[in-house]
Amino acid sequence: METSPFVLGSNTIAHNALVDDFICQFSSRNSREWRLMSDPSEVTSKKRQAFVLRIAPSEVDRVDEALKSNELIIGWSLAKGLLNKKLNEWTEFRQIIHDAYYSEDKDHRRSGSAAGHMWRFRGMPTNALVVVPHASKFYVAEVTSNEAYYDETKVADDTSHRRPVKWLNECKPIPRSLARAALQSRMKIQGTCASAEDLLDEIIEVLELAQKGKVPTFEADLRSLLVKETIREIRRGRIDSYKFESLIKTVLESLGATNTRIVPRSQDKGADILANFSLANTFVFKLAVQAKHWQNEPPVSKRDIDQLVQGMEAEGTQLGWFITSGSFTEEAEKYSRTLLETRGYRIELIDGPHLATLIVEGGLAKLVTEVDQMERG
Repeated sequence: METSPFVLGSNTIAHNALVDDFICQFSSRNSREWRLMSDPSEVTSKKRQAFVLRIAPSEVDRVDEALKSNELIIGWSLAKGLLNKKLNEWTEFRQIIHDAYYSEDKDHRRSGSAAGHMWRFRGMPTNALVVVPHASKFYVAEVTSNEAYYDETKVADDTSHRRPVKWLNECKPIPRSLARAALQSRMKIQGTCASAEDLLDEIIEVLELAQKGKVPTFEADLRSLLVKETIREIRRGRIDSYKFESLIKTVLESLGATNTRIVPRSQDKGADILANFSLANTFVFKLAVQAKHWQNEPPVSKRDIDQLVQGMEAEGTQLGWFITSGSFTEEAEKYSRTLLETRGYRIELIDGPHLATLIVEGGLAKLVTEVDQMERG
């Protein structure tokens, strides 16, 4: 089967859904179930639903406002009529957003992506759990009504689309480090609203750990300690940039990647590592990876992200990972979201703590042994 880049066209929404599920599959390889969607209107009733929602309409942080009003908030306020109960056709739904925000576009790539986020927001059922990332922490809400509503007075702030919720954990934030790697990864998915149904058990687990008076388990304490020690060794231990690339290659393979290869530096066009991930043994996606063995300072910048973009363009793929043992600037994080919106590039940013969590949960001893064997040749 030939590996090809993600192609945009008339079936944009189907392609977007396939890529979303591909990302969900390999970012939560231990999840109990995932399903292939060809249309965002497909909804499963097998179990309680869950989502991840970034509350920053028009790139303005509105989390505090949402906490005070006991609501979830999303943008696209100029697209009126999206909550009309009689509006059940996906193409009509998408067209409303297209006409309001992307009328100059010749295709529906951007409007299709935006409509997917709004469709998921509109369809959140009662009792669904919603994870809301906020800096180094996150909140969890429980949806209290099947119906969202539109507030005409909030159009200027781009916060008109809302829905009532109950904030769990006494409305207190939860450190991201308390979540398992799969949930940490999902909170970094670019865009506004993503399904997290496959991570329901992880969400419930972290809520239990965060509840007042709940004592973390030995497993959680040990895991936290291992993560801290792992990131310390990655940054200061006996590992150079070459061994770091070998480590990342092994991590990718532990997540299910095939045909992984480190690009020789003489041939480096911006991607240090290339790998393939398959979905349902049918679709193959090429992933371009930039690996930076850095300390926490200086953080990875927008300029560094552009290097990965060049590598993605050279390899003909729209999927990328930027993995660093350090951290990212706020500008770099915003830029990666802009690339998804304007060019369709899906870039996941993985910092040192997130990488350490992936290593620990992927089997630390096995990964280190494999890297040592490769280095000894």
